[in-house]
Amino acid sequence: MTLDTSNPREWYYALMDYGVMLKQKYENPNWRSAHYQKQSPFQGSNRQVRRTILKMLTRKSSISKREIVEKLQISSDTLKNNLAQLLKEGFIKRMRGKYTIA
Repeated sequence: MTLDTSNPREWYYALMDYGVMLKQKYENPNWRSAHYQKQSPFQGSNRQVRRTILKMLTRKSSISKREIVEKLQISSDTLKNNLAQLLKEGFIKRMRGKYTIA
């Protein structure tokens, strides 16, 4: 694929328009695969919890576990597991009992 260096914005817009046209014209071939799995619902999922934690941290420089529990109203086990995963993946860090963006 070649990028139009003189007009990159227009090139990317055209590429996105082409993608939209292809999606409207052809069905997703992945659906035919035996290995295709539809993504689980977002509402109430760990993905939603993690997203909300990260969103809170982008709005406020640091937050405590208590603030997160109050905002999300989830069990401490669910919070513990999601915080551990975010820490492991390097998205957040813990400093003096509070969590911040890494």
